[in-house]
Amino acid sequence: MGEGGLGSAAPPPPQEDDHLRGSGPLVIEYGDYECPYCARAEELLAPLALRRVFRHFPVPSKHPRSEVLARAAEAAAVQGAFWPMHDALFADPGRLDDPHLWERAERLGLDLERFEADRRSGQVEERVARDFRSGIRAGVTTTPTLFVDSEIYSGVPGEGLLNRLAQP
Repeated sequence: MGEGGLGSAAPPPPQEDDHLRGSGPLVIEYGDYECPYCARAEELLAPLALRRVFRHFPVPSKHPRSEVLARAAEAAAVQGAFWPMHDALFADPGRLDDPHLWERAERLGLDLERFEADRRSGQVEERVARDFRSGIRAGVTTTPTLFVDSEIYSGVPGEGLLNRLAQP
């Protein structure tokens, strides 16, 4: 792009408070827990040896509960259970209403009163909003969106990307 042109910034590198797991090539993912394509991406990426950062990109116009679900994952994170809640949300996409969120939180051994208070807190709301803003600045327009070596991949990862990521 020419000088003075408008373009997207790279996503921020992993931050101290990012949700990061695994080892291997770095993948920064922007996702929405109500998005069926994100659930499929999760299935495809989970078995690979990757260092994954998950950032929230709720799209309530398409997925009305997406913000609620992102906040539930962040409320679980306050109690040290982000990844277990993340995995539980994607594992059972047909049960995402509040009673099922509480059941998940209970199964994960979370303090339910604290979970509810955190889920509704300004701190958790701001955390989700921060992830979303960083996605907008990086050019995310749909979910899932993955960043690998500063390259952007929108939608479910295809065979070419999966093969590239699977290389030792």
